[in-house]
Amino acid sequence: MAERVPTLYEWAGGAEALERLTEEFYARVRKDELLAPLFAHMAEDHPQHVAVFLGEVLGGPEHYTEHHGGFRHMLSRHRGRRIRPEQRARWMELMLEAMDVVGLPDDPEFRSAFVGYLEFGSRRAMANSQPDAEPTRRTTIKKWGWGEAPPGTD
Repeated sequence: MAERVPTLYEWAGGAEALERLTEEFYARVRKDELLAPLFAHMAEDHPQHVAVFLGEVLGGPEHYTEHHGGFRHMLSRHRGRRIRPEQRARWMELMLEAMDVVGLPDDPEFRSAFVGYLEFGSRRAMANSQPDAEPTRRTTIKKWGWGEAPPGTD
C-alpha cells in the first residue's frame, strides 16, 4: 500500500507554523523602511489572515475561502497598491528570513516548492496591484503542491 504524501501545509507544520511565520514576517515588515509604508494601514489581524490564506494554498483547510472572502477578496486587497519590483524583492527577502527564524522545514524539496509559490504569488500580487492590471479569470485559490505549479496558475 502506497504511503500518502503529506501536503505542503502538513509538512510546514500546519496552522500553528504558518501563524508563527506570518507574525515574524509582519513584525519585520512593520520596521522595514521600504515595506512599512505599503502596509501602513494593515489591520492588526492581517498576519493571521495571511496565515490562513497560505494554509489553503499549501493544501490545508479552505478557511480563507469559507471565512475571509476567498480569492476575489484577496485580489481586491492588492488592487491599486502599485507594488514596485524592489518592494516585491524585499518582501521575498523578509519572508525567507522569517522562514528560517521560525524554523520552517529547510529540506530542499519543501523550500523549493514553498519558495516557488512565494515567487509566483508575490509576482502576481505585484502585477495585480498596477493601475492597468487586467482582471484575472481565476476565481478560486489554487492549491500549490510538490515540485511544480498546478495547471492554470495564471
